[in-house]
This record gives sequence, C-alpha cells and structure tokens, in this order.
Amino acid sequence: MRVLIAPQEFKGSLGASEAAAAIAAGVRKARPDWQCDLLPLSDGGPGFLDAIRGAARSDTFAEIVRDPIGRNVLGRLALLRGSRIAIIEAAAANGLHHLAADELEPLYADTFGVGQLITSASSLTPTRIVVGVGGSATTDGGSGMARALGARFTDMAGNELPAGGAPLADLARIDWRPPPELAGVEIVAATDVTNPLVGARGAAHVFGPQKGANPEQVEQLEAALVRYAAVLRRSLGVDIAHLPGAGAAGGLAGGLVAFLGAHIESGFDVVAEATNLRERFAAADIIVTGEGSYDSQSLGGKGPARMLEMARAAGKPVVVLAGRSSESDAAVRTLDSLEPELTRSMERAAELLRELAARWAGEFPV
Repeated sequence: MRVLIAPQEFKGSLGASEAAAAIAAGVRKARPDWQCDLLPLSDGGPGFLDAIRGAARSDTFAEIVRDPIGRNVLGRLALLRGSRIAIIEAAAANGLHHLAADELEPLYADTFGVGQLITSASSLTPTRIVVGVGGSATTDGGSGMARALGARFTDMAGNELPAGGAPLADLARIDWRPPPELAGVEIVAATDVTNPLVGARGAAHVFGPQKGANPEQVEQLEAALVRYAAVLRRSLGVDIAHLPGAGAAGGLAGGLVAFLGAHIESGFDVVAEATNLRERFAAADIIVTGEGSYDSQSLGGKGPARMLEMARAAGKPVVVLAGRSSESDAAVRTLDSLEPELTRSMERAAELLRELAARWAGEFPV
C-alpha cells in the first residue's frame, strides 16, 4: 500500500511537517510494509513557504522585518530557481503566532512587515511574487503593507494616521505611487477563504474575534474597513469591499489587490502545483490528511477538505486526522477521542497523533 500523508498545521501544536512525521510514525508502527509519501500542506498560512521550498529548488533569503506590533523579527522568503517566482509567507511578519495572548492588538496590529518582505522580494528581480496571506494577527486591510511601500494615509486635517485598522475610520486621503521596481511583476495573494472585506462575512466579523477583538472592537474595525474601502474606491478606483477573498488576513488580500494589482488564488492550488500534488495523489492507494480543527471553515476551501473531496471523487480510501471536529463525517478521527482536555491534547499532539494514526492503520481492512 502507498499512503499519501498530506496534513496542514495543527495550529498551536504542530507544524505541517511535524504533523506529517507523527502520522507517518504511527502508520509505520501498525503497517511497517506500507510506503509513506509525506507531503506537508499549506493553504497560504504558516507553513506556506516551507511547503513550497520542500518540493521545489529554491534559494532562501532572510530579512529583519516588523511583527504585528512593531518588534523586529526574522522573516524569510524564497526565490524558485528557473522561474524567478518569489514566495512570501505573510505570517512570517504579521502572524498571530508572534503574539502571546496578552499581546494581541486587534485595533492597531499592522502589516508593515509584509510590505518589507515585498520590498526585499522586489530586489531579486522576480517575474512573479506569491504572497501566502493566512494566519494573521492583523485587521488593517493591508494598509501597513502599503505604508511600507510608500503609501500615505491622512485624515481631513492632513495628519498621517497611526498604524492599524481602527485609525482607518478617520481616513480621508490616500497618496500612492506604485514602486517602480514592482512594475511588470505579477502579484498573487494566495488564500484559503472567499470572505469579502466588509459585511457579515467580512474580515472584522468573521476573523476579528480570533485576533482578540471583542464585540465592540469588531464593530469599530468594521466601520473603519467600510471607510477604508470607500476611500480606496475614490482614490485608486478599485472596489474591494465585496470582492471574494479580499477579507483574507484581515483584508491584506484586498490591500494587495488595491495597491499592487494582485489577483487572488487558492493557496491550496498554489501549493498543489508546486508540489506535484496531483501526480502524487494519483500514485497513492490511500489518502491521509488532517489539521488542528476540522470545522465549517475547513469546508470553505482549506486543504484537508479539498483532499477529502479529491479522494472521494477518485474512489480512494481517505481519513482526516484532526485535533477536534465540529463536522459529522465518518472519515474524521480526532485527538480529543484519546485526550478530551484541550490543553493536554495540544501539549501531547505529536504523541496522540502517532497513536491515532496507528489505531486507524491497524484497523484498516486489507
């Protein structure tokens, strides 16, 4: 039997590569004669850069950039050899994983560091820059990213606005001239969601609470993003308010569209192409995927749900190994069946994932 093991990260516990290794260890324990093909996945969030670097020849570069609250962190980007495609994982700069629970700044966290990574990428003379946008701690509509590239955001009195999403409520004018070094460079925003910038399914309402926003702050951010979209439409002639996917990463995807002419693509599809997923899928007899929480958001285009769909369409056996799940599906097995207490389950994720994979493989009919 050939098993394709293709999980995403188990957020807060395991990276995608660690999850794949734990699953493979469990499978080999129960079925030492099975061949395991490990393919860590990402849909644009944390692990995006490593997923592509692990499958394609590339050169990696490091850059000191700002994190969501202005501290210096080490960001990385990659340039694929031959194609001159630059790969950026936005979360390396603005990721939620940079902040402890008591450091969350939902109103003022910003994407300035993402703009710094784009500047660094542009110095490599790429033909294309792909920005994986998931896993953010920010809801600033990509304004920080644009500020790092030279944009100015001012109020009615001509005062420059502070960083973050909330100050955009006072936005009156945007001064913007695209950097000449990005002329002719194709920009792609890779994401796993189709949420618009504003509205009930927008960046503030759906993702703001995950970044520490209370109900009052969610409404504050929503009003700010509505204002931001209106000024963008007036100043740049680009309407991103209800563009599918523009709300990804707190509106960073929309900002990339508005300021850099980016187009939005499925992060899963970007990784699938770079890693020859479809060929490896076709060669496999069994598919194993997984992530930390398999829920309604997973069904909106995340990797494990896409893998499940592909396997069922091809008539291949498939299992989703998850930390927990709100979905009722016979293909899903969860770590909380082994350890119901969430904190302990997350602390023991690798051990429990190995055990869950071993039990599944041991019970698989051959």
